Order: sequence, then C-alpha cells, then structure tokens
Amino acid sequence: MDYTTLGRTGLKAGVAGLGCGGNSKIGLGGSRDAGQSNAGSIALIHRALDLGVNFLDTARAYGTEQVVGEAIKTVPRGSVILSSKHQAGPEVTASALAAEIDASLRDLQTDYVDIFHLHGVRPEQYDHALNDLAPVLLQARDAGKIRFLGITETSPNDHGQTMLNRAAGDGCWDVMMLGFNMMHQVARTELLPQTMEHGIGTLIMFAVRNLFSVPGRLQETMRELAADGRVADRLAENEYPLGFLVHPEDGGAASVIDAAYRYARHEPGADVVLFGTGRVAHLEANIASILKPPLPAADTARLAELFGHLQGVGLDLPGPV
Repeated sequence: MDYTTLGRTGLKAGVAGLGCGGNSKIGLGGSRDAGQSNAGSIALIHRALDLGVNFLDTARAYGTEQVVGEAIKTVPRGSVILSSKHQAGPEVTASALAAEIDASLRDLQTDYVDIFHLHGVRPEQYDHALNDLAPVLLQARDAGKIRFLGITETSPNDHGQTMLNRAAGDGCWDVMMLGFNMMHQVARTELLPQTMEHGIGTLIMFAVRNLFSVPGRLQETMRELAADGRVADRLAENEYPLGFLVHPEDGGAASVIDAAYRYARHEPGADVVLFGTGRVAHLEANIASILKPPLPAADTARLAELFGHLQGVGLDLPGPV
C-alpha cells in the first residue's frame, strides 16, 4: 500500500480506501436471508486490512457501522482510520446529530471516530450545516468523540460542486468527499486547487461506479451524450469508446476500470480513492489498480480534451444489487 498525508489532519491514510456503502455495502447490499451471517463482510474487511488498507468509510445511512465495528475490534484502534457520516438536512437538529454521533460510537464499538462528516449536503442546506450542525461536531471534537470534521457533497444533485466550492474557504472542514471520474472532471479547475491551498484532505468517490463497471452502460451513455451534442458522434458509434486507454504493453491501462482508478488516484489534490465491493477478488483487483503508476500523459490529455467540459456523468445513485 502507498500512504499519503490527509491534508492538515496529519493522518497517514492508504491511497485505497474501502467504502462500506454504495451498491455492495461490503457484501450486505441487496436482499439477504433473515439471520444471515456477517462473517463474509468481516472477512472482506480483514483482507483489506491485510493488504494495507487503513481507511474505512461508513455512515449511519449505510447500515454497516455495526459490521465495521465487529471487524476492527480485533485490531489496534490506532491502525485504522474510521470515517462515518450523518445527513445534514433541515430536519436534523443539533440534539439529534449529537445523539447520532453517540450511536455511531456505540455501533462502531469505539471511543472516537477519526473523521465525522455531514453527509450529502445540498447547496441550499449548507447554511444549516455550517451554522447549526458544525458547532455540534466541534463540541464532539472537544469531547474527544471525533478528531476531525468532514463534509460530503451530493454529487448527483450538485454537478458543479457549488456547495464544496463554497465550503472550501470557510476554514471549518478538515476533509471533503467529492465525486470525480474520467468523464466528470469538474474538481480539477476549482475545487482541488482550493483543497490543496487550504490543506483540506480529499476522499474521491464515483471513480468507477456503474458507468465503467456495468456492461453496456458506457456505450449507452456515449449515445445519450452524442444525441445532446455533448460528445462527438464518433464516440457514440465506437463499440469501445475508451479503448484508446487500454494498451498495457507500454504503460497504458489493462482495462477501462483499471484506467478509471489510476486516473482518479493520480489527479493532483486527490488523496484517498474510495471503492466499494462485496468480493475479495474485486477488492484485490481494485487495490492493484489504485497502486499502479499514472496513466500515460497523452491518455490523460486526451481525456481532458474529450470530456473536460462535461458535468454530472457517472454520478448515479446506488440502486438494487
């Protein structure tokens, strides 16, 4: 594993972070029989830890805090960076958030969470998040319940990253979670330069998701984009529209998914690339891609030329497994 300093937190985080939400929910996604064992999910987390992953991201809304807590109780607490979250809508009061932080600590079986985020904050919710809820996080930090404050965007509902661009200059947030991928490069021009300037750690989500992993989805998306005049028709007509990235014999990607992880990992200002999975083989493959060298400069430049103007592509919300 390669490690990086997560902004001004000083935390040494592995560049590949295990996301415990999304479609897979570390193997808990989809329908399961009542009483089905969590052993497979715990084993998956242990395998990630064996491979050097030390960043685990969960949330109250994911329903995976208890399993994460079970998985990490056998390892030294200081060897794992725990990230959890809670929504920040107008219905969330200061007292409710304080209670949810305590609930997270109970379910995670720990005395503290390293980073606690306000989760999926829409632009119109930011004033409430900053003025009403951030003071609760500061109180929890002072009480030793959390170490650092984080905030995450709702990428599918804020394509231009309005909320995070505003939040980056407020001095309140130590860590930000943002959407970024080969066809949604918005953060390159405004947000990531700000996070680097202010020492804000970054967690990258949506690096792959369904756009690059579901067979046929990329081609379907290209056809829709071409019909709207957002990409060239030749991309819609190509059975392998990102095939130019795949040339492993001279440093190119082994696959489009491999390219997607390498692209996100090596973007200046990107610290930890989050990925989700319920399968050990998938876990190992994702980590291997994230640890590979950058894509060839010519490939990165071509991605910027073809897709640098796009917003909101590949930001699908989790759906049924």
